Amino acid sequence: MNRTRLYRDGVLEAEGFPVDEVSDHVCDPSATVWFDLCSPTPADLAKISEELGLHELAVEDALHSHQRPKLDIYDSHLFLTVYGAKSVRGRLDLVGLSVFVTKNALVTVRDSPEFDIDEVVRRWDANGAMAKYGVQYLLHGLLDHVVDGYFEVLQKLDDRVEDLEDELFDEQPGDRAHIQRQTYEMRKELVRFRRMAVPTREVVGSLLRRNVETLDPVLTPYYQDVHDHALRVAEWTDSLRELVGNVREAHMNQQGFRLNDIMKKITSWAAIVAVPTMITGYYGQNVPYPGYGHPAGFWASTAAIIVASAALYVVFKKKGWL
Repeated sequence: MNRTRLYRDGVLEAEGFPVDEVSDHVCDPSATVWFDLCSPTPADLAKISEELGLHELAVEDALHSHQRPKLDIYDSHLFLTVYGAKSVRGRLDLVGLSVFVTKNALVTVRDSPEFDIDEVVRRWDANGAMAKYGVQYLLHGLLDHVVDGYFEVLQKLDDRVEDLEDELFDEQPGDRAHIQRQTYEMRKELVRFRRMAVPTREVVGSLLRRNVETLDPVLTPYYQDVHDHALRVAEWTDSLRELVGNVREAHMNQQGFRLNDIMKKITSWAAIVAVPTMITGYYGQNVPYPGYGHPAGFWASTAAIIVASAALYVVFKKKGWL
């Protein structure tokens, strides 16, 4: 369902009105209009484009998903593409959001209902006195919600990395093959997330630099705060990628250490088995030897086997090879 709102002189005057009435309000400099479209058809956007004079390339980008986060500047409006992110059952879920920004109108186009536009509205209403700053304030609330969502996703990923680290160095024996699979999956998710988070940082930075002269001084710290959060998101993402790589490398090294331990044990047991084989082979030669043909010879060979094997076992045990 489409959402619409009308602010006049910073006061919420109407909401839920038809999109066709937008043209009746955008001509009023004291009015600020916001309307939201969820999975619109080309005909819906064509109507909006005619109402607000949107550029055809921006409208085309809004209709096609999987766009890179960006900021396009046209003569009559700005066009932004950003992504909302959330973690669903340990999987990264991204929802595209296209934003048209004119002098007194804000248009949001969502790819799916998964993007929580109601939370954005609650943010606007929580500080309703700031609505007097018009579209600039509405755009800030939207971007602030998007970037804050990134922190929630990164916190969950950070917790997963810590769990993997604890399990990696857990002394309890068990099959740890799943660690490699999880680190591989997390690295893929972080690559997807970084492709979205880093360009978003550039979008906010470009928006702040472009509006440094036109942006109301009261709102400048708010936009700077969003930009700072976007920087922290990018840095946190890179840190997590490095941590996941370290966990994966440590897991591979542990596998190498375990393989070395196994080889030492196999070699030690082979040496223990080799001594009796040598002795029995020696006594099995077709030549007389001390005790040949007498019970004393059998007991001497048996004692030699037991003593040599026990001595090797004690030596290898002290060295930690067994």
